[in-house]
Formats: sequence, structure tokens, C-alpha cells
Amino acid sequence: MRVHHLNCGTLCPASARFVTGEGSFFARARLVCHCLLIETDRDGLVLVDTGLGTHDLRDPRTRLGRTFLRRNTPRLDPQETALAHVERLGFRREDVRHVIPTHLDLDHVGGLGDFPDAQVHVLGDEHDAALGARRRAGYRPLQWAHGPRWTRYAVDGDRWRGFEAVRVVPGLDAEILLVPLVGHTEGHCGVAVKDGDGWLLHAGDAYFSHREIDPVAPRAPLGLALFQKLNSADDAARRANQERLRALARDHARDVRVFSAHCAVEMARFGAV
Repeated sequence: MRVHHLNCGTLCPASARFVTGEGSFFARARLVCHCLLIETDRDGLVLVDTGLGTHDLRDPRTRLGRTFLRRNTPRLDPQETALAHVERLGFRREDVRHVIPTHLDLDHVGGLGDFPDAQVHVLGDEHDAALGARRRAGYRPLQWAHGPRWTRYAVDGDRWRGFEAVRVVPGLDAEILLVPLVGHTEGHCGVAVKDGDGWLLHAGDAYFSHREIDPVAPRAPLGLALFQKLNSADDAARRANQERLRALARDHARDVRVFSAHCAVEMARFGAV
């Protein structure tokens, strides 16, 4: 099994110092859409999050919305889409058999339509929240208007490193778990992947900056702290799960590598840009 770390969308919000805690107030920040592409021997490719997709780039105002575009100033580079990454690696879109989003916000599932035959694995609470009548700016129903092949999961009591977990895609040679990390959305989850060096935990938007899970002096840049508080379905649960992630990163550093969806510093640690 091989795991590729992909940046499937660069976001450039104003004021690096305010957003990431680095650089000047006047320089633009750089955030990424950190996705994973997992090669398996038995059942094709597995994509964890999709970032922004080709349809988003063709009609960004309709698909992403003016607020997202104004706030994040995405680069909208066709070469950053998950589909472009897949094809550069020598695969076809049809080789992506499974997509596992951490949640269904627009910058995590914009590429669903690029892999219309893939099975999409989500927690049931996230599926209900996104496809139901509840209003959340991050959900853009156009991104799943093609009718994905949803597979819903309920947490069934399994445990992983002290967290609840549920195994997805039974029969794969890759061991992949959904790890509930609710707070940012009602069905937000991390995705744990076992590789040759232990475990990777893609924590999605459970936190945004590597500074937030620093085991000695955790802190959030002011802009990210404000954004997270204002855009959480359950802020108390989000903060509690951040604390649990800090403990996981501290106590299991030898066999678990934790990273979030948007931190460029964390992405660079995996040799990706």
C-alpha cells in the first residue's frame, strides 16, 4: 500500500499574521486542502477528501459562492485538483473506487463530481445534516447533485487509541477507520489510515494550525480561532476533541502522525507542497 499526500486547493486569505500567526498583516496567508490518495492492491484507489474539483473551477461563483471566494481567494489552479493529481500519477478517474470525506463542506468535497462512480463513505449524521434542511454556509448541494453512491455509517462501539471508530471498506488491504471528531460539523470525523510507519490521522477541520496541538504551548492564531468558533455546529465538542487530539499527538507520537486539512506547515512535513 502506498499513500500520497496531495494539495487539492490553495487558499490565500488576507493577512498571514492574523490567519496563520506567521508573516506580516499585509501579506496573504497560504492554506492548503490536504488530501490523501491511497493505492490498494485489491480495490483500486481511495481518496480521503477531494478539495476543490474541476466543476468548481469552471463556475466558482455558483459552485463555491461569493463569500467563500472573497474570504479565501482560492488559487483555482486546474493542476491542483484531485483528478489532475490522479492522472499525473498514471491513473484514471475510474481507478478511484472510494472517497472518504472528513465532512461535506465545499472545500472538502468539491471534487466528488470528478469521480462519479466512486463509493462515498460518510458518517450518517454528516449525511443527514448536509442533505437535510439544515442551513450551513459550508454545504453546497451542487457538489453532490450528480447523485453519489453514498454509504452511511453509524459508530458501533469499536475503539482506536481511546477514540470511537468504525472500519470502512471491509476487505481492503488498507486498514481505514472513521474516527468521530464532531464539533466543526455534526458528523465531522477524522480518517485513520494504517501505513508501514504506523498510523496517519487526517483530522479534517477538527483544528486548522499545527500550533493548536502543540503539546507544550498550544495556541490558535486569532483569525483561525475566531473562524472556528463562529463556524462550529458544537463549539464545546470541537474544543474537547482538540484537547483529545493534543493528548493523542503527545502520547502516541511514535506511531500516530496527526495532521489537519488546511495547515501548510503540516503538509510540508510530508514532503508535499
